[in-house]
Amino acid sequence: MADEIQNAEGAPEAATEGQAPRRGRGGGRDGGRGGRDGGRGRRDDRRPRDEDGGEELIEKLVHINRVSKTVKGGKRFGFAALVVVGDGKGRAGFGHGKAREVPEAISKATAAAKKSMIRVPLRDGRTLHHDGRGHFGAGLVTVRSAPAGTGIIAGGPMRAVFESLGVADVVTKSNGTSNPYNMIRATFEALGEQTSPKSVAQRRGKKVSDLIKRGGASDRAAEAEAAAVTE
Repeated sequence: MADEIQNAEGAPEAATEGQAPRRGRGGGRDGGRGGRDGGRGRRDDRRPRDEDGGEELIEKLVHINRVSKTVKGGKRFGFAALVVVGDGKGRAGFGHGKAREVPEAISKATAAAKKSMIRVPLRDGRTLHHDGRGHFGAGLVTVRSAPAGTGIIAGGPMRAVFESLGVADVVTKSNGTSNPYNMIRATFEALGEQTSPKSVAQRRGKKVSDLIKRGGASDRAAEAEAAAVTE
């Protein structure tokens, strides 16, 4: 009698033949832990990658602003983010997004920046080929090529653009407004006007060395410099 009481109260009931064993409290297949991964959740360590080339991208959060919308019940607050994205090899883009939360606004801005990426030809992969000016709204920016070792002489939003673009030596000047949106747009307008000697030579139907000779260089120096031009 005592053995029957002990089996009824202490030990769990054994599964009869043809009957599935009891599941845990969580109801999962893994003994009650719940979920395919045991309830611990998946850890996403993937970095942002370019959809075309599969390479890692450089993301720069330039500006974030809190915006509000007046509705019947009061004010509804949100956030606006401005993000610059580049691959560090001559491609960059910018985008902005709005959302109720900061992470969602940044993700929207990043997605918009990836869609608007442009390619800028670089000299020796470190600086611009020639000077340029960009104008948007009340913003006026000037960008100039610089010798090796100069560094990025730029401030605020313009520095984020050149860092994501992969430019190592450049001199810039911003006049007029300090609005980051207008400064970014003016900077990309100046970068969009950049051309390389190879593209100019192809458009004119000439060789790169012929264009360099017109600058006063000798034949050997022109040929050597033309051979070094990769873009």
